[in-house]
Amino acid sequence: MSRNTLAALALLALSATAQASDAPAAAETPATASDFTLTANVTLASQYRYRGLMQTNNKPAIQGGFDLAHASGFYLGNWNSNISWLNDSNSDVSAPVEMDFYGGYKGNLAQDVPVDVGVLQYYYPGDYPSGYTSPDTTELYAGIGYGPLMFKYSIAMTNLFGFADSKYSQYFDLSGNFDTGVWGLTVNAHVGRQTVRNVDNGSYTDWKLGLTKDFGQGLSVSLAYLDTNADRAVYTNTRGRDMGRATGLLSLTKVF
Repeated sequence: MSRNTLAALALLALSATAQASDAPAAAETPATASDFTLTANVTLASQYRYRGLMQTNNKPAIQGGFDLAHASGFYLGNWNSNISWLNDSNSDVSAPVEMDFYGGYKGNLAQDVPVDVGVLQYYYPGDYPSGYTSPDTTELYAGIGYGPLMFKYSIAMTNLFGFADSKYSQYFDLSGNFDTGVWGLTVNAHVGRQTVRNVDNGSYTDWKLGLTKDFGQGLSVSLAYLDTNADRAVYTNTRGRDMGRATGLLSLTKVF
């Protein structure tokens, strides 16, 4: 990770923190229950894909979590899903669940210019053989948006998802959600670039194009097409499946 990247992240975090402290009400008034918002979510999906790669070997996934946000912009959250990719890559591994824990700050640098900075811990509880590189991963992230677009940068402060000697691997994410104004439909578009340090042919690009239908009351349905250019020699599991091949994904989400 370059000094310039570290400096940019530090400046963005300091800017966001300064904005939060500029609000006199937050500084002078003790926090009350009304300052916090707690939401929960649950999703049923035809499969789980992350950064374009299959996580459940093309099988269905049930996912859910919660978010606690403060009026100042700071937040904490947890998200969970069933997985099979660790066992699919090594039959001696038993780790059927992914648990994510994250916290950060969301605010606005200017009108229509949101920012989001934080830390994310991916945790995979389970049983692993001796000498197995832990898949648990810690990432720092910083995002900035404009209108319907959002660019997010993530950097791993540990090994990345079990790749040995891969600390400081990076992910670049450009996403857009465009309200069509028709029948509650939103167009979802995404392109990302995962770099994996010290892994030959481990880096790849993924992309997505989809539609989300909002039914109101926190209920939505999404249909998307996903694909990657991930090297099959690196990303084929022990079941003989290319983890990055093109697929369609259907999901139903409810937010409470």
